Amino acid sequence: MRYRPLFLAALVTASVAAFAQTPMPVTEPPGPAVTRDFCGQEVTFTLADPAAAAPQYRDFIGIWSDAAWTPQLCAALIVETVTPEGGAAVVYAYGPQAPNARSPGGVLRGTGIIQNGELRFQNSDGSQFAFRPYYADLDGSLVTPKGQSLHAIFKKTY
Repeated sequence: MRYRPLFLAALVTASVAAFAQTPMPVTEPPGPAVTRDFCGQEVTFTLADPAAAAPQYRDFIGIWSDAAWTPQLCAALIVETVTPEGGAAVVYAYGPQAPNARSPGGVLRGTGIIQNGELRFQNSDGSQFAFRPYYADLDGSLVTPKGQSLHAIFKKTY
């Protein structure tokens, strides 16, 4: 009888160790790298198969473009993968609407989180982004570091 608690403790420890070493499943490995132009920026990305993601996250994986926060500012969002916990690998591209505009564009890579049906992330200057599915598109909101609120619809792009 004295050895039974010791045996149970060893069994629990072995089970926990085996569980801890088992990697958490993520969406299927992304497909091949693709390079496309969004907002005058060359963007290289890979996409996971949405069918491999948890049902509540599938609508977020993909390419979302043809958006404009202002008449001068183009934007595109790519959600490459989503983990089972809702962590999202994102690529955000932005640039001027006019090809001869003086303001530069850029490509930001980062992570976001999907909670309560909304993808959120923040860039290095403190701008905060939020996206919700809107029919076949994404409804985007941006709050700048100065508190300016902007809104845009991001179209599903194939």
